[in-house]
Amino acid sequence: MTQPITVVVPVYNGVTQLDFTGPHQFLSRTPDLHVRVASLDGQPVTADRLTFSNLEDLSAIKSCDVLLVPGGGGCLAAIENDVFLKEIARLGATARYLTSVCTGSLILGAAGFLTGRRAACHWAWRELLPVFGAIVDEGRIVRDGNILSGGGVTAGIDFVLALIAELRGSRVAEMVQLGLEYAPQPPFNSGRPDTAPVEVLEAVNARTAASRAERRVRIDAWARRSSRQSACLRSQSMPDRRPVPTLVGMKSAAGPVPASAVRTPLRECGQTKPVSD
Repeated sequence: MTQPITVVVPVYNGVTQLDFTGPHQFLSRTPDLHVRVASLDGQPVTADRLTFSNLEDLSAIKSCDVLLVPGGGGCLAAIENDVFLKEIARLGATARYLTSVCTGSLILGAAGFLTGRRAACHWAWRELLPVFGAIVDEGRIVRDGNILSGGGVTAGIDFVLALIAELRGSRVAEMVQLGLEYAPQPPFNSGRPDTAPVEVLEAVNARTAASRAERRVRIDAWARRSSRQSACLRSQSMPDRRPVPTLVGMKSAAGPVPASAVRTPLRECGQTKPVSD
C-alpha cells in the first residue's frame, strides 16, 4: 500500500487565493496525498475578499513531506511576523520538498531556505529574491534540488502538475490534468512582461509603482533588522573573556548589594538580565 504524503499549505491574511486554491484543487484529486491547510492558531484568513475558515493550527503540525508556501501581497506582513516565519522554518526543516507559488518564494527565502538556490517568483516581485541570497530564475517552474517553485499566481497550476509528477509519477499527473480539463488557451498573450504589449506593461507598472516602492522599503528594513539579530546571536555564541566586576556583598548606603540586584549587559542587542545567584 502506498504511504500517504502530507502536504502542508500555510496561509495568512492577504494571501492570493489562487496561489493555494489552484494547487489545492489538483492535489485534492491526487491519490494518497493528505493536504493540510493551516494558519497561525487556526484563525480564519482573508484572501481577495474571501474568508477561509476551518483551518488547522500551524503550530500543531509536527512535520510534513511537502511544504507548499503560497504568495500574495500579504507576504510582507507574513515575513515581518516572527512567529509565522519560525513556523515556516520549523516545518521546512522536516520537509522532503520545499515548494512555493508566486511570492511564496520570498517567504521561503526569509526563513533561510534559498541561500545560493535558484527560485521563481512573480515577475513584479522577483527583484527582491537576492535580498534573501536567492538566485532569480525567470522560469515558470524552477527546480533546484529539493526546492520547487512556481512563478506568479497561475503558474501555480503548472507547478503543481510538476509536483504531482515528482510525488506520484507523470501518469498520475496527466490523469489529474485530464480530469480537471486543464488545457489553457488564453485569448491574449499578455501573461508575461516580455510578451505583453508595451502600453499594457507601462500601465501595470504605473499602477503598481507606489506599492513596489513600499515593499522594497519594508523588505530592506526587515533585512537590516534580521542582520542585526544574526550579528547579536553570533556574538552571544562567542565566549566573553572580559572581566566582570564582583558587586555581590559590596556595601552601599542601604547595606549589602544582593545578587538579584546585580545586572550585567548581555551582548545580544544591549539587553540586560540579572546575574544568577
